[in-house]
Amino acid sequence: MDFISVISRELGLKTWQVGETVKLLDQGNTIPFIARYRKEATGELDETVLRTMADRLEYIRNLELRKEEVIRLINEQGKLDDGLRSKIEAAAKLQEVEDLYRPYKQKKRTRASIAREKGLEPLADWLFNQPAKGSLQEEAAKYLNPDLNVHDAAEALSGARDIIAENVSDDAETRKLVRARIYEWAEITAKAKKEERSPYEMYYEYKEPVRKIPPHRVLALNRGEKEEFLSVGLEIEADKILQLLEKKYLQGGPCQELMKEALQDSYKRLIYPSIEREIRAEITSRAGEQAVKVFSANLRQLLLQPPVRDKVIMGLDPGYRTGCKWALIDDTGKLGEVGVIYPNPPHNKKQEAKQLIAKVVEQYGVQIIAIGNGTASRETEELVTEFIRESGRPLEYIIVSEAGASVYSASPLAKEEFPDFDLSLRSAVSIARRLQDPLAELVKIEPKAIGVGQYQHDIQPKVLESSLGGVVESCVNTVGVNLNTASPSILKFVSGLNYTVAKNIVSYREKNGKFRCREELKKVSRLGEQTYIQCAGFIRLPDGNNCLENTPVHPESYDVASAILKKANLTAMDLKTNPEQVRAALGGFSAEGLAAELQAGVPTVKDILEALLRPGRDPREDLPRPLLRRDITKLEDLQVGISLEGTVRNIVDFGAFVDIGVKNDGLVHISELSNSYVRHPMEVISVGDIVKVRVLSIDHARGRVSLSMKDI
Repeated sequence: MDFISVISRELGLKTWQVGETVKLLDQGNTIPFIARYRKEATGELDETVLRTMADRLEYIRNLELRKEEVIRLINEQGKLDDGLRSKIEAAAKLQEVEDLYRPYKQKKRTRASIAREKGLEPLADWLFNQPAKGSLQEEAAKYLNPDLNVHDAAEALSGARDIIAENVSDDAETRKLVRARIYEWAEITAKAKKEERSPYEMYYEYKEPVRKIPPHRVLALNRGEKEEFLSVGLEIEADKILQLLEKKYLQGGPCQELMKEALQDSYKRLIYPSIEREIRAEITSRAGEQAVKVFSANLRQLLLQPPVRDKVIMGLDPGYRTGCKWALIDDTGKLGEVGVIYPNPPHNKKQEAKQLIAKVVEQYGVQIIAIGNGTASRETEELVTEFIRESGRPLEYIIVSEAGASVYSASPLAKEEFPDFDLSLRSAVSIARRLQDPLAELVKIEPKAIGVGQYQHDIQPKVLESSLGGVVESCVNTVGVNLNTASPSILKFVSGLNYTVAKNIVSYREKNGKFRCREELKKVSRLGEQTYIQCAGFIRLPDGNNCLENTPVHPESYDVASAILKKANLTAMDLKTNPEQVRAALGGFSAEGLAAELQAGVPTVKDILEALLRPGRDPREDLPRPLLRRDITKLEDLQVGISLEGTVRNIVDFGAFVDIGVKNDGLVHISELSNSYVRHPMEVISVGDIVKVRVLSIDHARGRVSLSMKDI
């Protein structure tokens, strides 16, 4: 298969773009590196396209390997002919290859294989060919053999019918036809398996066309079935499919009735159960892909939330019986002090808790309190708002998602960071740091535990981890990493690095002091020239010897960057000492003109100019800041029709969940996101967005709030 032509056609790309990208991937270059530093070679393809291409390339190569294996296996049986080989080689999907291989696949003992052992295959062939004349009884009598348990014509015909049923079921064209029609005509149904309350009550009497069911409902049905609340299956009128089979196979004559029986048996016993499983697996796979897509987009937006820099933060991990654990971090993220307060039931030591908060705030100059959103969160929030109101201090607070904090707290990494702390104290530190630098803290947590998405725990772990790992890698390399402060947890996601090399970098730093230049990385154990090329551009050295090394300019382009600066009568040091002068001097330069003069690629020169104009820039700084609060909103305070400001916490296929300051996030259904039609919520909002919403309805019993973003 000419996979370069196939991929270029599927993705709407030029063949040279695909060819060059494949070459770069095969040479071991990472996707962030190719996207950033090989734009001329790829025609400026972005990371999304590159990852899609890499996935498609892997699929096609695996498909070709499977084709080779199937051809070999059939050939070893002596049953491969040119026609079958051509069909296998032309197959565009793995399912097509498996359908073609099915008749030759070694099976467990079946009714058909038993009939073949009795020597009934020639009889089956005679019946299948449906001669215009002849007697079934007379033909069957030729195969009577008491030694093989074929005592009469009825037994012979029954065995032959089993062989025909299996052959029809194994026919690739038949399976393709039936699969397509079942997908087109069938409905997926669900019924209650238990007559009791559950999250799946809406599916207790449920029916929907398979071809129309949205991904999130597929995963909901699967989960309900797995938890044994639902019985799920496909329904279709068997007669509609049998008519197709009869049209394809029946020719009339004396064998017609027996052939009809064989076709009915083939469909009901073999084809339908198998294809039902295949279709459910297929729609589950597609639903999983959509869930991964939604999760990945949410995760990216969450990881790229702007950091709250230069603030002293007190992190609170709320609780009841075990108290609220707190941790104090300074404006650099360094841990100052930890402790426990007991303001909530059963202790109710609210006044004592306020006194301790006042002491910590006064002693350390706390500016923001970050409260985890778990158990006792709202009671703890009430405590904080009361303290702010009573103290009159210029304090603000924010509710921080603590999803995955317990996973981090129990991890070897957390034990290594805070060996003397119990789990909840580690969580309090994590909550504070999540606000200060979300990316640096959240990379320590397994992505699927972060809690933004839909049904991610129902997706194959390998598929989820691969996709989410790519998102984390992309985010880390988009932002860049300070080589002299980064932990191994974040360094391991830098292009070209792994956890072992990341730990070696930190060990080298601890032994030899701060890195002064990128080139020094080559002295780190197991970090060779190729790894250096991949990672160097994503490393930042704010206090290094060369100010270019606090920018995304790659070492291979230092000469071009220096030539541009020289043309403006500037040096690299001016990036640090005279940034305004640099912007004024370079602002009028043409990337195209410079590229021609310096014999460099236009995309590379554009990127260099952007980097020189904004040295040390953090792309997250361009995003909306977190919504800090000074007072609380209770569910009882809400009224239908009032407008509020909130933070988008999660996006799913059917809408978005917005934190408006009450205990549970409110839901903005997809139909309420905009006055215009919205195909998917991600078209109009992102995780972390600050949005204005109007209250549509309040369900006090279940603590649910419906919101709208229309006409606001």
